[in-house]
This record gives sequence, structure tokens and C-alpha cells, in this order.
Amino acid sequence: MSVVLNVLSKPFKSLALSAVLLGQFFLVAQAANSEMVGAAAPDFTLKSNQGDNVRLAEQRGQVVMLNFWASWCAPCRKEMPLLDELHQRYESAGFVLYGVNVEPDATAGDKLIKDLGVGFPILYDPESSASKAYDIDAMPTTVVIDRDGLVRYVNRGYRSGDEEKYRAQVKELIRE
Repeated sequence: MSVVLNVLSKPFKSLALSAVLLGQFFLVAQAANSEMVGAAAPDFTLKSNQGDNVRLAEQRGQVVMLNFWASWCAPCRKEMPLLDELHQRYESAGFVLYGVNVEPDATAGDKLIKDLGVGFPILYDPESSASKAYDIDAMPTTVVIDRDGLVRYVNRGYRSGDEEKYRAQVKELIRE
């Protein structure tokens, strides 16, 4: 590394060093969430937009996807309709999807859900209790939990095409 930095001009050295440090930051952040993979999913009880409280532990036996999101998050808005399609397609196969709104006030989130016509249940986490339990540090973050209640996948952020990755993860866990 130092050999490469020695041949670069001063502005490029700073840029190269910044890129390395940024890469290390993302590796540390990814490692924090990946430590959860294989562990028991932290239980929570949150109010649902469908009227009832939802307790995660009561969903055992189903494949569960938790999508942590906020109305101000542009990638969240983009993936919501795609998640709704996933929910509709696999709901009858033992799959449940919960959108977990992380905002202290759900007004903007409720409006977004209505505008997008999303039908999967939305859970409200105004105190950030579930978000803290899952160490959420990026919007959106999607956690996939198997039928035994173990975290199997943690997906941070959203890029176009990630819905195919989600579909593969859900299909794999439904087949188990």
C-alpha cells in the first residue's frame, strides 16, 4: 500500500487514503450486522397499521422479512412496491413481510404507504426499540428470519435489482 501511495501525487494520496478508510468503515459496519446472522432474532412487540400489536416470537413457523424504513428515504420508497409484490406472491407459502417504520411520528409514513398502495403490514417503532435490537444503521435494512426464528440474512441499503436477491432468499427459506 505504501508503495502505491509513494507514486501518487499529494491530492491523489489523500483521495486513496480516504477510499481505504471508507472501505474499512463499511467492512466494520457490515460485520456488526453480519454478527446477527445465525443468531436468534430479537423479539419485539409493535403496533401494526392493521390494528393489532404484532409480536415477532408469535410468527415462528413462518419465514419473516423485516424491512426497516422511513418516509424520507428515497431507496425505501423505490423498493416498497417491489416488496409488496414479494409479499403477495409468497404470503400463501408461509411468508410474512413487515415494514417497520422507524420514525417517531408515523404521519408521513402512513401517507407514503397510502400513496404507494402497499398492502403488507406496517409496524411502528417510534421509540426505536426494534431498530436498536437489530442494530439498524442504514435505511432501508431488510432482515430475513427463518421458520425457527434465526436471522439468516441482513441486507443493508437498496439498489435496483436487490428484489431478485430477496426473492432467492425467501424461496430458499420457504423450501427448508
